[in-house]
Amino acid sequence: LVPDIRELIEVDDVMEDESLRFGPNGGLVFCMEYFANNFNWLEESLGHVEDDYILFDCPGQIELYTHLPVMKQLVEQLQQWEFRVCGVFLVDSQFMVESFKFISGILAALSAMISLEIPQINIMTKMDLLSKKAKKEIEKYLDPDMYSMIEDSTNILKSKMFKKLTKSICGLIDDYGMVRFLPFDRSDEESINIVLQHIDFTIQYGEDLEFKEPKVRCEEDKSALVDEYFQDHVDE
Repeated sequence: LVPDIRELIEVDDVMEDESLRFGPNGGLVFCMEYFANNFNWLEESLGHVEDDYILFDCPGQIELYTHLPVMKQLVEQLQQWEFRVCGVFLVDSQFMVESFKFISGILAALSAMISLEIPQINIMTKMDLLSKKAKKEIEKYLDPDMYSMIEDSTNILKSKMFKKLTKSICGLIDDYGMVRFLPFDRSDEESINIVLQHIDFTIQYGEDLEFKEPKVRCEEDKSALVDEYFQDHVDE
């Protein structure tokens, strides 16, 4: 039985409470803090079964990962219960086809990584909804060369200050190489399997069984995933 946090508390109930008078964001924050104070409910709901594989569908509001400790507290509690945890950060591919939007998406992913301090898989979702032209365009964003992207971004900036800031951000992202994206196409079984392999490898799920490492796992192979996916899809 999958636990549903709405059995504990629900945003609509909080917003309708006359004594609280919260809006949508305030109501969500209240619910998450209430949840953090009632982890015993989560423990009872999850139970303890060997080889459990649990997916937590987390709220998308970025402030929960940047301004509040709630998600970090959840991660630490799961680790205390001896769960192996990794984050899966989803970014809509339709949002990432421009340099500035892509940089914003990377910074959001980095923010979650820094806040949670756990291994993180970054995924570009809804690839099946892109046009052929957009699929070809987005190829460079899966494993980006930030220094070439700097030129694309700064050419349209008039302010020297913002040009310098953009260069610094792109340089930081490229120098540390912490963010790479996997394409996710729900209509393509191979795409789903590749993502799942990376997640399983990260948490070492089923480590006592014969385990296949993900197809892309080192710097020299970093273009293999991109080539495989786009060879099958761009020319369709």
